[in-house]
Amino acid sequence: MNSTNRFVAGIAVLVLAFLVLSSTFVVQQTQQALVFRFGSVARAPITEPGLYVKFPFIENVITIDKRILDLELPQQEVIASDQKRLVVDAFTRYRITDPLRFYQSVNSVAGANIRLTSIVNSSVRTILADATLSTVVRADRSGLMHKIRDDVNAQAQGLGLQVVDVRLRRADLPEQNSQAVFQRMQTERQREAADIRAQGSQLSQTIKAKADRDVVVLRAEATKTSEKVRGEGDAQKNRILAEAYGQDPEFFAFYRSLLAYETSLKPGETRLLLSPESEFLRYFKDPFSAKNSDQIQE
Repeated sequence: MNSTNRFVAGIAVLVLAFLVLSSTFVVQQTQQALVFRFGSVARAPITEPGLYVKFPFIENVITIDKRILDLELPQQEVIASDQKRLVVDAFTRYRITDPLRFYQSVNSVAGANIRLTSIVNSSVRTILADATLSTVVRADRSGLMHKIRDDVNAQAQGLGLQVVDVRLRRADLPEQNSQAVFQRMQTERQREAADIRAQGSQLSQTIKAKADRDVVVLRAEATKTSEKVRGEGDAQKNRILAEAYGQDPEFFAFYRSLLAYETSLKPGETRLLLSPESEFLRYFKDPFSAKNSDQIQE
């Protein structure tokens, strides 16, 4: 085979390869496809992955994502039924269920996002306008999101879309309102704290006054009891001393004199000037003296 024949064969192979590549296309698992012939749809949408054939040059293929797509929505301010202003931050997830209608209505994912954003924002404003602040924030937030999703789905079907979920990520008062509410709550808590402290102080003073009164009463009763016991002890003591004195007056007089000596003649503290003939010192001269003991007792 000469060089001319080899060249022709090479050209033929290239043309055949080009024709094969131009007449086949692959649909991935995450895609669905539309085949157009001269601008019109040539066959039903292809939703299954695989290798497909088309007429080269006269048919072209447009692939469309069939995965769940996310759409972040801009924050918007909504007025609830109780005239409370809310800042709502939401997002939605959707999939393309009718690729032909999707292509004819919005043409692309970017176009679908624009149309869907308008639909979701309108539905959020309409449904939240019939709910109170308490319902949106905590009472029935899940139920409201389901209502918004169903309402958006009804409108999105004309675009070939199915809305999987609509979520309210944040639904709060505007920043200036939040600060005012916070300040009011803080003031109320401070007032409650002051009331509690005043009540505690009053109760503390009452308890202290009662405790002080109880102390006075207890001390008075203790003093009364101690005086009574001391008086009874002194009476018992005097009775015993009287009985002892009556049994042996001479010994009792001697004993009392010894006690008087011990008390009055302490080392370093006694300063007495007495005559040796003093009655006080009689037992130093005659320990067995039996003189008048009444004088010694005095």
